[in-house]
Amino acid sequence: MKLNYKNIVVAVDGSEAAEKAFKKSLDMVKDNNARLIITHVVDSRTFATAEAYDRTLSERAEHHAKELLDSYSEDAKANGVHNILTSIKYGSPRVVISKDIAKEFDADLIICGATGLNAVERFLIGSVSENIARHASCDVLVVR
Repeated sequence: MKLNYKNIVVAVDGSEAAEKAFKKSLDMVKDNNARLIITHVVDSRTFATAEAYDRTLSERAEHHAKELLDSYSEDAKANGVHNILTSIKYGSPRVVISKDIAKEFDADLIICGATGLNAVERFLIGSVSENIARHASCDVLVVR
């Protein structure tokens, strides 16, 4: 049985695991002639207290997110993928990816890395990828 995906979301955060997930997403998009949605969620929960000291924090985070997505988008184009959307959202990545982004883009597959950048959060409350797999209404591919 072959599954056919049309809208593939790949979650990126700049980590090595996200890079592996992105490379896998390129193969999946080509194999399925699908649309690639590259997304990054700025974890705005960290801004609540930090912005009291540095008001430019959210602006810098958004600038970094745009640069990150532009880089991934250019890489996708260089690898022959042209049906690409990018999305920057704010909030908790574990919730936003599985609930909001998947619904907004009618995702039938979410691809993410097994580990991301936030080791402390992973230790305390579980990984983002685990939460996505648990709560997404579509298929999830966790890339090691």
